[in-house]
Amino acid sequence: MSLHDLLTQYAALAWLVLVPFSAALVIMLIPRGWHLTYRLVAAVSTGFTLILAALLAWDYLALIQAEKIPGTFQGIWHYAFAPQAMSFMGGKITFHLATDGAGVAMCLLTALTIFTGVFASWTLQERAKEYYALLLLLVAGVFGVFVTVDLFFFFLFYEIAVLPMYLLIGIWGTGQKEYSAMKLTLMLLMGSALIIVGFLALFVAADKATMGGGTFNLLQLAAVAKEAFADAQFQRWVFLAFYLGFGVLAGIFPLHTWSPDGHASAPTATSMLHAGVLMKLGGFGLLRVALPLLPEGLADWRWLIVIVAAWNIVYGAFSAMGQKDLKYVVAYSSVSHLGMVMMGLAAGTLTSINGAVFQMFAHGVMTALFFALVGLVYGKAHTRDIDAMGGLARVAPGLAVAFMIGGLSSVGLPGTGGFVAEFLVFMGTFQANVSHPGMWIVAAFACLGIVITSIYVLRLLKRVFFGALPPKYAHMEDAKTTEWVALAMNAAVILAVGIWPKPIIELITSAVMPLLTIMQ
Repeated sequence: MSLHDLLTQYAALAWLVLVPFSAALVIMLIPRGWHLTYRLVAAVSTGFTLILAALLAWDYLALIQAEKIPGTFQGIWHYAFAPQAMSFMGGKITFHLATDGAGVAMCLLTALTIFTGVFASWTLQERAKEYYALLLLLVAGVFGVFVTVDLFFFFLFYEIAVLPMYLLIGIWGTGQKEYSAMKLTLMLLMGSALIIVGFLALFVAADKATMGGGTFNLLQLAAVAKEAFADAQFQRWVFLAFYLGFGVLAGIFPLHTWSPDGHASAPTATSMLHAGVLMKLGGFGLLRVALPLLPEGLADWRWLIVIVAAWNIVYGAFSAMGQKDLKYVVAYSSVSHLGMVMMGLAAGTLTSINGAVFQMFAHGVMTALFFALVGLVYGKAHTRDIDAMGGLARVAPGLAVAFMIGGLSSVGLPGTGGFVAEFLVFMGTFQANVSHPGMWIVAAFACLGIVITSIYVLRLLKRVFFGALPPKYAHMEDAKTTEWVALAMNAAVILAVGIWPKPIIELITSAVMPLLTIMQ
């Protein structure tokens, strides 16, 4: 029996969702005060999902090498689970799990982030039972978004992924945590309202075109898209609803303001998931739903999306440069880097879309590393004020090295994942100038973001880790024991995908190529 048969037979995608969900239930049944048990359950369950995600990536790469991935949108979905076994509303809603190469890459990112996030929260004591349960519930929703092809369950998992953030920030956060949690929830719910309107519009249009055969199944919608969604006005306004709805989560300007506040107030593992994975759901939603079903809508709004994305890149970098709080620097840098994702998707070339999805992966690992570091620095130095720190490399060289790896990836230094992602996005956007004259101007403006990022990252490294060491930090400790897990694993992945990006690019390309045949 091949690995592919084994994974399919044992419903690998269902396990990705069910394992963290079941672990959350198990933790809630464990008596209060058994903190080590909560951690072990969380670590074992997330370790299982990491192994499973790695096996999925390995198997999918083997399918690509064997040329068993068809070059059509209908043929790239693998590991299908129960396409008809669980259906509702006469088959209009199906619990149908399947994924493509881009989904596999995002599952691998999610599994890595939650596994390292558990170890980043290893010393948490306050209401640890509820904390780990909510964290695992959130990640079950994230996995669900990446592996479902039914828009009803896509939205259900999407909400499961978003709503626990309110409690995680409101209870375990710092600073203006109640304000940040409420602001985040209200703005994301506003985006959700636009998304569900778009889903219902697709269902009604398909139902009308097929004389009562409406469905929420993405594959079936794609099969009737040319007839059901042929009206230009329909595509224009439904695509705009998706862009704004998913764009809220992706931090598009000016709907990004919830993100820095949410990042700054969230506890460490929540920040890692928030920036590392949750913000990627916005770009992934456009890739999964809007681009294949509404390509003319993208053509109508392409310039708006590209211009806003370029502004995001530059504005986010400038905002990060002006921050005094270490967490706010990383938060605004995420706004900047997510602009590259949106620009790559809107440019619409193979290179740019590959770069956009690669940026989701590379930036997810990088920000998970950054927020793990910020949490450790805050826990040991008891401040996030950049001006109050200095010379920490003398007492915490491990933290300094890890921060330097993350910072250089943010800058886009060759040999890091950030370089590969940014190179592909900008190269692909410049290539789009052939079919969309003037695109090079927007891309050139966005390149200013790289220069500004270099300035604030290098200045941050100098001010926090080099220079004179204040006497109050003379006895500060470096990372130790379980604290190294998040730092070492994320730093290693940043370097690995920077030096050898081919496997991730192959996964992504297998999903993007069929998409381009629809968009062109």
